[in-house]
Amino acid sequence: MSYTTAVAGLGSMGMGMANSLVAAGIDTYGSDTDQSKLNDFVAAGGKQAPLTDIAAQIDCLMIVVVNAQQTKAVLDNVIDSLKQGAVVVACATVPPEFAKALEAECQQRSLHYLDAPISGGSVKAAEGAITVLASGTDEAFKQAQPALDAVAEKVFTLGNQAGPGSALKSINQLLAGVHIAAAAEAITFGLSQGVDAKTTVDVISQCAGTSWMFENRGPHIAEGDYTPHSAVDIFVKDLGIVCDIGHSSKFPLPLAATALQQFIAASGAGFGREDDSAVAKVYANQSDIELP
Repeated sequence: MSYTTAVAGLGSMGMGMANSLVAAGIDTYGSDTDQSKLNDFVAAGGKQAPLTDIAAQIDCLMIVVVNAQQTKAVLDNVIDSLKQGAVVVACATVPPEFAKALEAECQQRSLHYLDAPISGGSVKAAEGAITVLASGTDEAFKQAQPALDAVAEKVFTLGNQAGPGSALKSINQLLAGVHIAAAAEAITFGLSQGVDAKTTVDVISQCAGTSWMFENRGPHIAEGDYTPHSAVDIFVKDLGIVCDIGHSSKFPLPLAATALQQFIAASGAGFGREDDSAVAKVYANQSDIELP
């Protein structure tokens, strides 16, 4: 059975996912505003064409862009051209109510919609081993299954309509952002007490105070390597979404709000496109501490 996918957004996650689809033998088109990324994808065996030109051929459209606005822009461009029964797999971190609204738009046009935010970072994406926090109808899951099998190590089935997937992603991003900020605070606090960053990372990684983010981002700080695997500005956006959800539901989020302010400070200081561990530079600058 022929199966055609398109990946809109060839960033750090989308490129890895698109390449994983190609590696799985799935006919895959890439779409991005950056021609150099399209050239790289074609060189890796993918195809390139305007989405509007190939929309009627697509069985699964995976939208792997930055935010809700970009997700809607991609979908608005092709929603009337996609063939009936195709599935839209929306992977950006968005508010649950936004996901529900897009699902309704798709269903009005006999399209399936999977609320499918992703986790795992660029490394897991390149390995075809991301985690997908998905919710949608049984038909949406069935139509997306070949693509999900190619890109994901774990797929959580979280409900039979859009919303729960995005809600769980906001919970994950709350914890991830707080943990990154806490790791940066702990390591720079250690430096203020005369403990070098590598020692803090090595020791605390073996203690109860560790976290996955501490063990993953701590070495970036200790090595002074802020190559952006996930950028500061991503957490400005994602923690902003978390706090907006809390505000709309009148739920207090003091830790998330504090972490968000640290990421905003890092972005404002010019570190927005650096790795999210660069939030450590805010603590260092405020305390006159020299980072590795």
